[in-house]
Formats: sequence, C-alpha cells, structure tokens
Amino acid sequence: MQNSNSNEKPLDYTLVGGHVAVTSPNGDLKIIKADVGIQDGKISQIGYLRSTTSLSTINVEGLHILPGVVDSQVHFREPGLTHKEDLETGTKAALLGGVTAVFEMPNTQPSTTDQSTFEAKVKALDNRAWCNVGFYVGGSHDNISQLATLEKLDGCCGIKVFMGSSTGTLLVEDDESLFKILSQGHRRVAVHCEDEQRLKERKMIAIEGKSAHLHPSWRDEETALLAVQRLIRLALKAKRPVHVLHVTSRQEIEFLSAHKNIATIEVLPQHLTLAAPECYEKLGNFAQQNPSIRDKSHQAALWKALQKGIIDVIGSDHAPHTIEEKKREYPSSPSGMPGVQTLLPIMLNHVNNGNLSLTHLIQLISINPSKIFNILDHGKLELGASANLTIVDLKLERKIENKWIVSRCGWTPYDGMKVKGWMKGCFINGQLAMMEDQIIDRPKGRLLHFGP
Repeated sequence: MQNSNSNEKPLDYTLVGGHVAVTSPNGDLKIIKADVGIQDGKISQIGYLRSTTSLSTINVEGLHILPGVVDSQVHFREPGLTHKEDLETGTKAALLGGVTAVFEMPNTQPSTTDQSTFEAKVKALDNRAWCNVGFYVGGSHDNISQLATLEKLDGCCGIKVFMGSSTGTLLVEDDESLFKILSQGHRRVAVHCEDEQRLKERKMIAIEGKSAHLHPSWRDEETALLAVQRLIRLALKAKRPVHVLHVTSRQEIEFLSAHKNIATIEVLPQHLTLAAPECYEKLGNFAQQNPSIRDKSHQAALWKALQKGIIDVIGSDHAPHTIEEKKREYPSSPSGMPGVQTLLPIMLNHVNNGNLSLTHLIQLISINPSKIFNILDHGKLELGASANLTIVDLKLERKIENKWIVSRCGWTPYDGMKVKGWMKGCFINGQLAMMEDQIIDRPKGRLLHFGP
C-alpha cells in the first residue's frame, strides 16, 4: 500500500473498489484495482484501505477514478454577455460534465486585456466557482508591451490570440503585430487560426447563400491553413511555443505534424463527432462554429492524427449562444455551441466505440493540458497530489438531452444522442462536489495556479 498519512487522523474520504488511473512522476499511467484515501485535500493513500478509518466511505466498485478532467477552452461570457452564460452557470455545467478545471477565454465585454479586467474576473469567482478556473489574457494591438507581465498574473493560463474574426472584438490579423506579441514573454500562446484577409474576400459566399451549410465553404480549410502557416513561421522566428486551437482539417494536420517542436495541437469533440453536410442538414445554424465543422474526410484525418499521437489536447470550445440568437438568419447568426458538459460523455462513447483507449483519453483531457500549461494542482493521481478527481462508469448508457444541460443557453447539438460512458462523481480540491448527477453543497472551485 502507498501511504503518505503518517498519523492516526482518519481519512476524510475513502473510495473503495475502483479502477484507479495512477500517474507517476516519470509520466507513466496505469490503471490498477485499488482504494483511494483523501485527507486534507490531498491523495494520502492508494491501496487496500477497507480497514482504514474514514469519515466517509464511498463504494466505487466497477467505476474508474481518473485525474480530474481539464477543459482548456471555454467561453463563460462574463462580463458583458451573461444572458448567454456566466461563471457560475458555466462552472456548474463543467462540474456536471465531470470537468474539474477550465481555462476561460478573454473575448468578453470588456475583453480581458489588462490587469484590471483580469482581476475583475478573478474577483467574480468568489463563492461562485463550481470547478477550478484559470483565465486567458487576450493579446491585442493595444497591450503588446504589457503581455510579458500579464502572463505572469496569478491564475493566468496564458495569452490568447485571434488571427481571424470571431465572437468578440479581439483580432490580430497582421503579421507585424502577431510577431510582436510572440516576442513578448515566454509562456505558450494559444491561437485561433483563420486568415482574416481570406475571410473578408469570401464572406459574400455566406451573405448571398444565407444558409449555414455554406459555413465550411466560407471559412474553408485554406483559410485555416494559411493562418497556421503564418503562425508557425512567426513562432519559429520568435522562438515562442504556440498552442493551435481547434484544428479542423487534413491540411493543417499535415503541416503541423512537421512542427511539433514549436506547436501543440487541440481538437474538439464536435469535429471528431459531427460532419458536414449531415450536421448542417440536421442542426442548421446550431452546427455553426468557427472554425467550421467539415466533411468526413477531414474528420478521418483528425482521428488518424489522434491515434498516431499527433494531437495533444481535446478541449470543448464551449461557446454558448441563446436559441433565439442561433435562429437568426445566417450569417447574422453567431458561431459557437455549448460543450463543456458533454465533452466527457462524448469522448467516453468514442472510447467504447474503439476509437481510442481510456488511457489515451486521460492523456488528452487531463495529463497533457496540465503539463503543457504547467498547472500546479491538476493532471496527477498519485500520493501527495491534489485530490481533483473524475469518477466515470464506462458501462453506463444514457441519452444526452437539452433538459439535462445547465448552461444558460439551454441546448446542446447532441440532443437525443445515446452514449455509453457517463460521469458518476467529482472531487474538487479534496471535497466531494458531484455524485450521481447531483451537485453537493456549495461551490468548491478556486483559482488555478500555474508554474513559470
């Protein structure tokens, strides 16, 4: 038995009979049958603990205990757009979806581009965060000289740059400004890659067509590839690591696979699950997001890259809009869809369908984002680690429905989808926070902390 509990104080919790995804300092991951003891917010024992005194014993026989899930791309819309979502409703959706930590994006109103707007978000977390939260600072034309300082703020997961226009006013479309941003600071920069000039040139496709099925024609794969190529050229010149968000196409994968020395890659569940033209025929504007959902040839390329280990992270890009907003005539309808609550069940379903292993999924949604962004208290399930844990039932079959969604937007593109694999519980900072679809007591989340 592994034991870091040197006194006779009873454990706060003992999880009995589970399959535990144990990590080690050298990065190994293995699943063992064991009990887990939690004390003072930490994992204090792993082994056979049936005779150990505990304040609370939870039977997890047949369930899997994972290091807590990290969703490294969410838009919780606070401040300024709270009719769509806010920090409280967004973190509650995350918790019900088995997510213990999120990285929140800067394209709010006002944008998170200086110390005062960043600290206002941090303050807004008080007693409202159902899971742990880190915040991005947006890189813009106006704050380039401050970025090296801003990325060091406590709770900052990094700098985010929009190369193509999307929701919000943050946009850095020119190479000169982008290079200046990449030259300020040293932490990995997260980038939305779409070429703004090509978007402008092709927008008439959407305006004249007035149909969401044209979204992948307007915001096509060449639009994404051009931006990725520009970004990598500038990143190499600036010697700055980058994180390419929501990669969608075969062309991007082929290019980025040769530049893993400077770039990490994120893909989204929706690009691995939904495909054109079927998704637009079924969902219309509710399938509209940036970058767009493409056809099955691109989806197959994403899966091939994931299975070969080229993909580093899966994030949801949770970007809620109200039903009324999404029903506007295209392209006036906003791009984006909710996803933080469905990330884990969608991906567990893919595990059960044989598309990836459970251990590979754990790497993509917990260990890798924690390592890439140097989170200090996530991504580990070992003695002494913070007890941020996700408990899942790989055999449980459920139907995803709009009525289950607690995001303020109240809908999901997966409404009616049957999945195998579901969240059973979550521990946040050593405290039971969710069990059997029920949120426990009060918000237990806090600000994430990052290494240099």
